[in-house]
Amino acid sequence: MDLPLAGLRVLSLEQAIAVPLCTRYLADMGADVIKIERPEGGDFARQYDSAAGENVSSWFVWANRGKRSLALDMKQPESLEIVHKLLAHSDIFLQNLAPGAAERLGLGVEALRQKYPRLIICTLSGYGLSGPYRDRKAYDLLLQGEAGVYALTGTADDPMKAGISVSDIAAGLYCFSSILLALRQRDTTGQGNVIETSLLDSTVEWVAPYLYYSMYTGRTPQRSGSRHNVIVPYGLYRAKNGSVNLAVQNEEQWRRLCRVALVRPDIASDPRYDSNEKRVARREELEALIEEIFSELTVEELEKRLEEADVPFGRVNSLETVAQHPQLRAQGRFSTLQVPDGRMLEALVSPFGLVNLPRELKAVPAAGQHNSEILRELEEFEA
Repeated sequence: MDLPLAGLRVLSLEQAIAVPLCTRYLADMGADVIKIERPEGGDFARQYDSAAGENVSSWFVWANRGKRSLALDMKQPESLEIVHKLLAHSDIFLQNLAPGAAERLGLGVEALRQKYPRLIICTLSGYGLSGPYRDRKAYDLLLQGEAGVYALTGTADDPMKAGISVSDIAAGLYCFSSILLALRQRDTTGQGNVIETSLLDSTVEWVAPYLYYSMYTGRTPQRSGSRHNVIVPYGLYRAKNGSVNLAVQNEEQWRRLCRVALVRPDIASDPRYDSNEKRVARREELEALIEEIFSELTVEELEKRLEEADVPFGRVNSLETVAQHPQLRAQGRFSTLQVPDGRMLEALVSPFGLVNLPRELKAVPAAGQHNSEILRELEEFEA
């Protein structure tokens, strides 16, 4: 099967996570992604850890497989000359440099649009390209605070960040989907377009339901730890020998939970608990009652009751358990890829749902690994 983006060339002046994640998705789908890195050490995300070898962190493996690495000192005129030669034969250009840095290099949007009208130009910033926060340093941790993730995560007394890089992931996905839209638009108009995405905009979009709740009611949902802010019962509940993750989404599920799993149908009809808003208002007493009943049951006994009740539930796995998850293994979600020291390591296949996508994963590049190859191609372009 030909990959959907085969034949497209992407040039990316990228670092960290958000833009590299976007371009990894482009590479997974067949695009030729050329990643420009610093000559000394490459992308600093390479040094986050040494899980996959020297200068190859687990984060770098996640966000950079299938690319070609071109190490250039962007302060040198000859490097800029190489970039422009590549841009003349590219479909997409991405960068997440500090605000104004691309313009100082002569790679600003207006200059590129005039010179390469079919080029799709994607800029990712922390806060946007204008406004009072334009020049602020922006990392996932900081944006989770700015966008309200901390306000929703943790306990009443202890706000927390999400355990994954939600701001980076959100921004990477919006960059990726925006590029697909721009490619479709170019098919119609023949012209490239400009994409401007920010970590702030992307994260606030994910916070939006809670933001609207606060705007419309004047109330902020209380942080509720491993449980849901505005749905009860929903979250982690203790049993005799462990915990079960419970997700009651509607009133019929609530009634089945009470009747079959709790063996207390009277709770479902109790006027104190017969709507979700009432359950949220009295969550402390209700959740204590649920856990009192669950404490008499082992996890296995409770799961059997929940299955019988057809109430959604799940286990809370360790990362070691996730790596061996029977569903992931049964569906072939893992394949292998090569890292720069030659080892073959397991990694996840892309979650895109196109049927019959190849399972083979392309290698993770060493910094500057493809310099000779790419420069040789430039000579062929000019021949």
